[in-house]
Amino acid sequence: MTDESKPQNPLPGWSTVMVARKPCDVFQPATPNPLGFVVIYLHGLNTVRLIDNPVFTAEFSRHALRVIAPRTGPCWWANRICSEFDKQITPERHVVDNVLQFLSEQWNVAPPKIALLGTSMGGQGALRIAFKHPSKFPVTAAISPAIDYQLRWNEGHETLLQMYSDPEEVRQDTATLHVHPLNWPRHLWFCCDPTDHLWHESAERLRSKLVALGIPHEHDLETSGGGHSITYYNRMAPAAINFIAEQLLQESRRVV
Repeated sequence: MTDESKPQNPLPGWSTVMVARKPCDVFQPATPNPLGFVVIYLHGLNTVRLIDNPVFTAEFSRHALRVIAPRTGPCWWANRICSEFDKQITPERHVVDNVLQFLSEQWNVAPPKIALLGTSMGGQGALRIAFKHPSKFPVTAAISPAIDYQLRWNEGHETLLQMYSDPEEVRQDTATLHVHPLNWPRHLWFCCDPTDHLWHESAERLRSKLVALGIPHEHDLETSGGGHSITYYNRMAPAAINFIAEQLLQESRRVV
């Protein structure tokens, strides 16, 4: 497993732990939310970490949210073996099994007090995992989700070529194709810069499908500011994290 991003100055509150022998960055605000809310952050293809990102860190701190950010390399968070990550467990199962177990044992928190947040590759991963496991992740937000990642297979992305036999197999595994008309995450938000020419179309396609199925969600496909870049991620971070904080609170008040 590679880690291309090596922060020089981790911000206060951040540290690194091992979960099932895999590294995860964790953030502990000075005063965590008394209800124990946690965000699982899924990184993008470039594996940029939030451990030295003041914008995301300030938002997590403002909302008193604890964060755990698994580091997996360019695995697309799929439920397929990615040998660069691990030869026995898939990235998706690592999140659903190992990370949730860690949160239960170490932080005494379990669904529905756990939200998913991702950017780019991690954004599509958050959406897809939430659509597949809506009861575990009822609150999900994605910034610049790289939804139709069969486009990367067509470009010869080495990891995807190892994980899937052809682009149609990839397409069948995208978040849009995992939307269930009768079972979905109750609180869903995503955004994509209209100048993000590679990924905006697939975000619009997901929006259209959700509307057609009558699935409640929030989206911002109009705000522009940096294309597919950390500049845009930072611009949209306050909206995404505010949505997560508000919906986790709403979920905690839900009568089962």
